[in-house]
Amino acid sequence: MTTKPTRPAQPTVKRAPRKAVSTRYILKLYVAGQSPKSVNAIANIKKICEENLQGRYELEVIDLYLRPQLAQGDQIVAVPTLIKKLPPPLRRIIGDLSDTERVLVGLDIRSKD
Repeated sequence: MTTKPTRPAQPTVKRAPRKAVSTRYILKLYVAGQSPKSVNAIANIKKICEENLQGRYELEVIDLYLRPQLAQGDQIVAVPTLIKKLPPPLRRIIGDLSDTERVLVGLDIRSKD
């Protein structure tokens, strides 16, 4: 009778439970002064961020009337424009951001279901 070689017992490795990775969003919103579309875009993105990213975002609002030189660096051709810098990939959403579902899909917070 032949016996099968036995493997040495594998040590049991206990791992700490994984913490939920909280993705941080870096957003830039380009606006043109206090136009109605700009004011709406600011209000809409703040509401979307507070409801969906609770403290996991940085939002910079850039008024191109006050800092026009910044438009070229991010290739802004229309305002309001929201740019998601992080997490990758970079995304651009143009408009007053009133279509919440479109914004959430554009920011990769919600899938296109």
